[in-house]
Parts: sequence; structure tokens; C-alpha cells
Amino acid sequence: MKKNFLKVILILLGTVISIGIIVFIFKIYQLNNLEKMSSDNMIKYVTKNDDNIKISIAIIKDGVVNFQIYGKDGKQEEYTKYDYEIGSISKTFVALMLSKAINEKKINLNNSISEYLKLDKDKYYPTIERIITHTSGYKNYYFDKQMINNNINEDNDFYGISKEKILHKVKNINLKDKDYKFEYSNFGISVIGLVLEKIYNKDFVSLMNEFIVNDLSLKNTKAATCTGNLKNYWNWKQDDGYIPAGAIISNIEDMAKYLELYINDRKDYVKGTYTELKQINANNFIYEKLDIRIDEIGMTWMIDTKKNIVWHNGGTSNFNSYMGFNKEKNIGVVIFSNIASNKKIPMTVIGAKKMNELYNNN
Repeated sequence: MKKNFLKVILILLGTVISIGIIVFIFKIYQLNNLEKMSSDNMIKYVTKNDDNIKISIAIIKDGVVNFQIYGKDGKQEEYTKYDYEIGSISKTFVALMLSKAINEKKINLNNSISEYLKLDKDKYYPTIERIITHTSGYKNYYFDKQMINNNINEDNDFYGISKEKILHKVKNINLKDKDYKFEYSNFGISVIGLVLEKIYNKDFVSLMNEFIVNDLSLKNTKAATCTGNLKNYWNWKQDDGYIPAGAIISNIEDMAKYLELYINDRKDYVKGTYTELKQINANNFIYEKLDIRIDEIGMTWMIDTKKNIVWHNGGTSNFNSYMGFNKEKNIGVVIFSNIASNKKIPMTVIGAKKMNELYNNN
């Protein structure tokens, strides 16, 4: 059955604004019970009596990577490289490419996007920094009539919304020259995609896929391929404007390597992505009860200053994910699942729990 329109739109939420957490709390478990569960018990609960679910986990500790694959009833399975939509974790790839461009002096973090895109020069447009920290004033997304058709024919409500439409919308949004309150924005990251296209003079999908292979050495990670060895991937057109916000498919092995790039700073432009740019204090009672903190933000990365955990998450209609790390303790977690974040327990909650268990035991 086709999902409720609003629910599908919200599913590309990517980070903290995860209605999946709230839905779970009020529909299945009371918050106090969830708080007491271990990550292993959460996995058993999520996979109970489900023959189709596959949860893949990579745990990095002291330079060693341990992989765990879970199926029905939380039973560990033979190691298999399943292909998952990583959703809004894709935004960290955009931030990393942006950081490389800054390092190459192709772009300035404090410049307005009007320095790179064909926009009116007598009007204010947000800076790169404000967009990449979700403080630009841009909303999560802007309604487009294509979404009505997608509600009937596509899981992905952002399918078919072109880059030209994104740019047209940018020209018609009126914002003030100030830091706005943190509001997670798929639209904003899509605008960064337009900027990267302009400075590298190449379409975003080709640009990102070349970056993934040539710079990051990830062989099984691609943007907008729409295929893999699981089911129910989102469709994308190559010219879709929202691709930068969440169109990458990868497997647990590649994403463990990707996380190691951050833990070990293997590229000179990596550190710039998770260095604090803004204090946003986006915490609330529910997040704090679940030991999930959003105190500061870097270039898309959320920062828990209490435990120095840097993290991001992602979700599409049929997949959700989490990754986080602490450099000082040399630990990290990646967790993927082929289940929507609004069903049972989101991977954000399980991933944060596993990350905190690692932190407390290390």
C-alpha cells in the first residue's frame, strides 16, 4: 500500500529530526523501557519473526574492524556484502568533496552561493557555511507538483525534480543575512551540489562517482545507481536535483573503510568536515534520554560534545542507517538495515546505543 504522502516526504530526514524515534516511542515501547535495552536486544526486537530484514554492522576498535550480519530473530549470518541505500549519510560525501574544493582554493566557505551560481547580484543568498550547517534558513524541502505524481507512482517523492527547478526555487526564496535556527535541509545540500557542479564543470552524478572511486578508493559505492542485491531501491533520474541529499548506495565493507578515513584523517581535507562550525544545541528530552546529542555541527556532521562523538544518520522509504566515531578512543560504528526508520526501532537509536556501549567499555 502506498505510504501517506507526508510520511514519505519526511522519510528523507537524514539526521536527528527522526520522526521514526517518536513514532516508535508512542506506538511500541515507553521511553524508559527503550532506554534500558541493550543494542543486542534492540536488534533482536527489530528482526523478530522477519525473514527479509538484514542488518549489517561494522565496529571499529583500536584499528580493527569487526563485521556482524544479522537476520531473523537477531541471529548472526554468514558475512555477506549487502547493498544498502545510505540515505542522508550521502550528505557527508558532499561535505567531503566540498572540503576538498576548499582545500584546493576553488571555493570559500564564507562566500555566498551567488559567487558560483547565476543569481541576482543585488539580492542576498546564503553562504556556503550556513547551508552546510543547516542554518541558512532553507527548509527541509519545498513542495513541487511532481511530488503529487510521485505519491502515486514512486517511493521517492524527490524523483523527477530537476536541478533547474532547484535553481529556480533558490532565485525565488527571500532570506535575511543572518544565522537561522538549525533546520535540517535536504534542499540546502542539493544547492551545494549545484555549486560543486559549477566549480568542477561536471554533472554531479559523474563528479561524485569519480570522487568516490578516485579519491576515496571505494569500489562498491555509487550515487544514483538504483540497484543492488536487496529490494525496493529508490528510482532517480540522472538530472534530479535532490540526488546530493541522499542517493548513494554502498555496502558495510566500503562504509567501514569510509569511516576509517575520518578516524585516521587519511586525507588532508577530512578534518575540516567534522570540525565544529556552529553551536546548534538541537537536543531535547527524548534525545537525551536515548543518549543522542546534537550540540554542535561541522560540515553536515553532528557533534556530541559531551562524549566527542561525531555522527550522522540516514533513511529512505525502505532503508535506514547510522554511523559515528570518536577519534580519541579510536572507535566507530556503522549500522545499515533494509527497513524504514519509522518501523520498530530506528538504526539511529541502535547505532547510538552501540556507540555509547563502545565508549563506556573502552
